[in-house]
Amino acid sequence: MIIFTQLVLEKENQQVTVHLALTAEQRTKTRQYIETLEGETYYLRLPRGIILKAGDLLTSDAQDIWAKVVAKPEPIITVRANHSLDLLKAAYHLGNRHVQLEITADYLRFSPDPVLSSMLVHQGLTIQEEIAPFYPERGAYGHDH
Repeated sequence: MIIFTQLVLEKENQQVTVHLALTAEQRTKTRQYIETLEGETYYLRLPRGIILKAGDLLTSDAQDIWAKVVAKPEPIITVRANHSLDLLKAAYHLGNRHVQLEITADYLRFSPDPVLSSMLVHQGLTIQEEIAPFYPERGAYGHDH
């Protein structure tokens, strides 16, 4: 079994052998088995504390195989508002509940939760269930790799 042990920060024009589609939660785990759509299994054994991003390159100790991390589409709720202040208020309320949240100027995204969805609809926001890549904020104390 191939074990990916290294995150390579800059490697221009590297031949990628494998694409690893990982959910937002999987991108936070440094030790795990990953199965590709083709049925191949790989193992991640990366230094603790790393949070992978889409586009990151991984390799084995021998550097004989290279993998590119891809954000796997997953079930999410997208929140939109007619006014930016309403979206800011929604981000505030979701943040108070320590919800993993993707924040953009036009929308918010979080993992499905019927109670939170109901709260946001009650506040006059538009929610939509989707399958899409999820890029939650890492938080104020997150470390970059």
